[in-house]
Amino acid sequence: MIGNDPFDLQGRIALVTGAGQGVGRGIALTLARHNAGGIAVNDFVLERAEAVAGEIRALGVKAAAVQADVGDHASVSAAFAKAKAELGAPATILVNNAGNAGPNVTMGMSPPFWETKPEEWDRFFRTNATGVLNCCHVAVPDMVAATFGRIITIVSDAGRVGEQRLAVYSAAKAAAAGFIRALARETGRYNITCNAISLSSIAHPMTEEEEAAFMARDQVKAQLARYAIRRYGKPDDVALMALLLAAPASSWITGQTYPVNGGYSFAQ
Repeated sequence: MIGNDPFDLQGRIALVTGAGQGVGRGIALTLARHNAGGIAVNDFVLERAEAVAGEIRALGVKAAAVQADVGDHASVSAAFAKAKAELGAPATILVNNAGNAGPNVTMGMSPPFWETKPEEWDRFFRTNATGVLNCCHVAVPDMVAATFGRIITIVSDAGRVGEQRLAVYSAAKAAAAGFIRALARETGRYNITCNAISLSSIAHPMTEEEEAAFMARDQVKAQLARYAIRRYGKPDDVALMALLLAAPASSWITGQTYPVNGGYSFAQ
């Protein structure tokens, strides 16, 4: 390539939450392939984090597996400290990817909001909103000291446009996006950028046979009719946007939310 690579991460250390599978794993591997100095792979399940850290090491990049529940501030602090000790420098790229309904709960459609119970709401806010606050609270001081930082937070179109029977999840994701905009104003003077990526449905890994059977369902066909590009997203669709927002190419972009959603909804 002639000239400098605008996607070269220049040896920076990254920490990716919820990176033991799916979108988080894809982001961690993509950052590793673009000259990250090391990747801290966070997951609530240590074995998943260790498996992805092994994949990263196989690429010739340093990696640390750091278990933590992002909803617990002390656990987050310990994870960042372990990453710094094992990788030799603090993380100045943070990807807040952990989400859904928390580490031990399968995501699904809720009843209408007025039929939910207040004690059910915390599982959405704890990971999707409080988890983002916790990680940023721990990460930003090192970024300020380095006068460099990149914060990328994965949110959802549910938070941008609202989704029926996902009212509390929508609220939590909207809260995370609003927080990132505010944090962008506070940290920009320190050369720290803060942006969000808004997703719609991402496909789970499937065999060709499983995918063919899944795509043949009438419910799936009806849902995909709402997408301008008639397919679900893939981890790589998200990972490449995360790379852009972590790289020098986006050094003058902050406080924004970028839909990566196949045209499920359009930005205003």
